[in-house]
Amino acid sequence: MNVTIRRWTNGVGIGLIHIAALAAFIPGMTHWSSVAVAFVLLWVTGGLGINLCYHRVLTHRSVRLLKPVEYILATIGTLSLQGDPVRWVAIHRKHHAYADREGDPHGRDRGFLWSHMDWLYKPNDALENEEELVRYVPDMANDRYYRALPYLQWAAHFALAGLLFAFGGWSWIVWGIFVRLVVSYHVTWFVNSAAHSLGYRTYVTRDLSTNCWWVALLAWGEGWHNNHHAFPYSARHGLKWFEVDPTWWSVQTLKFLRLADSIKLPPRAALQRKPVPVPIPVPVATTRQQPSRGY
Repeated sequence: MNVTIRRWTNGVGIGLIHIAALAAFIPGMTHWSSVAVAFVLLWVTGGLGINLCYHRVLTHRSVRLLKPVEYILATIGTLSLQGDPVRWVAIHRKHHAYADREGDPHGRDRGFLWSHMDWLYKPNDALENEEELVRYVPDMANDRYYRALPYLQWAAHFALAGLLFAFGGWSWIVWGIFVRLVVSYHVTWFVNSAAHSLGYRTYVTRDLSTNCWWVALLAWGEGWHNNHHAFPYSARHGLKWFEVDPTWWSVQTLKFLRLADSIKLPPRAALQRKPVPVPIPVPVATTRQQPSRGY
């Protein structure tokens, strides 16, 4: 899809989803069951589909899942309406290659609101083109399932909507789809914005990443973002005893069930780096740099 068309589609779609979520304030549209369904789906689609599969498995290859399990979780991840896995992975790998400088699709160097959501629907030269898709995701570009998933995902969306309506009516639709999507969007976006602005830095990195405790709680452990940028290959983001990382618990559970292996962690010596008290200023690059392959 043309980048300009995708930008307009993103803006209109995000706006309509936010408007539809306001239906939760209509009398009779909110029940404990609908809130519970939204929370469970938030964890399944966001915690497992996006954080575990899209991010730690597909983007950074920090853990390997049995292929059927990987495909199932990737399909579940599409229910978060954050794009198909190939495009999501390409954007995130490019983010790590140019983090918080020229070339980063959602660099914090361009402002908090830009990194949070403006990058999705405003003119953005750093968004990947079709050539970069192959360049950044050579490990997925020729996978037949991932090539078909952008079209297959809509069957999953309609199936979910049908099940929600059948068991809970419009209340479950409003909460299980629209309210959930709004919450999921902003939780994910806070990793790009707040976790590059607020919190503390344990490791020296070339970006503005921070460890933000409240983002970590909302995003199933993704808010320990300075740790992640220091060790992007690590399957565990919460590296201190107090840095709660529910997605890491999911990795351990899958390992116990023998559904996951090849789990990568930082070497003990690397974890002893001296902490830095404040974010390091990041200069804006004046020339396009070659991307790092450290994902």
